Amino acid sequence: MTAQTLPLRVAPPGLGRRLLGTGRGRYVIERNARVYRASWLVLLSGLFEPLFYLFSVGVGVAQLVGDIELPGGRLVTYTAFIAPAMLASSAMNGALYDATFNIFFKLKYAKLYDSVLATPVTATDIAAGEIGWALMRGSFYSTTFFLVMLVMGLVSSWWAVLVLPATVLIGFAFAAVGMACTTFMRSWQDFEFVTLATLPMFLFSATFYPLSVYPESLQRLVQLSPLYHAAALVRELTLGAVGWTSVVHAVVLLALGLLGAAVTGGRLEKLLLT
Repeated sequence: MTAQTLPLRVAPPGLGRRLLGTGRGRYVIERNARVYRASWLVLLSGLFEPLFYLFSVGVGVAQLVGDIELPGGRLVTYTAFIAPAMLASSAMNGALYDATFNIFFKLKYAKLYDSVLATPVTATDIAAGEIGWALMRGSFYSTTFFLVMLVMGLVSSWWAVLVLPATVLIGFAFAAVGMACTTFMRSWQDFEFVTLATLPMFLFSATFYPLSVYPESLQRLVQLSPLYHAAALVRELTLGAVGWTSVVHAVVLLALGLLGAAVTGGRLEKLLLT
């Protein structure tokens, strides 16, 4: 009996199984953690990019920009305005790196998952484990960045206790969607589309400017960006501007994550078991 015909290879039907597999995704997470023991500098390198943006733009340019007016007339410093967006971007980038480049290499070149399927781990377990690991990496970056924000006095509300759960949600959304897209990629050239998607999101998701500065026709377009919802959610929590819109942002991110996880599980089953 071949690995492809073992009963444990295909997760049982149902949404829960489609998203979580049989629960053996933890072994995939453990495998990734063991690998990064020997390359921990690579893991740490992702901490610095958002910090550089914060210190160069948030501290340097802030002297020229002045304060930012939030809805309701409240004024905050420019640094306090962009820091939450940098935090959301940190969660996005940390999750996307593992969910795209690393997954593609394992899937197309290392053929790692072919070996994994010789064990009781299913294709859906692989999806859950890899998304979980990418989420953990993004959360690690976010936690470190959040501590920097606390030290710099950029957190002004007790709602900020929900920031770390929010960054977990952000990491889940981008990891799941990123991995789902990776399963459709055919070559390294396709990763140009990843940059084509993430760079405009980073620049034009109300990251550096309030949504109100955009023309009304473009505001609707900006609000379609997942990073807009991520940055807005973290900003509302750190600045204490929590309202019904915060729930909307969280629901959008959760829906994206669930959709991406479902697509990833189905695509991996198709690619690896047929």
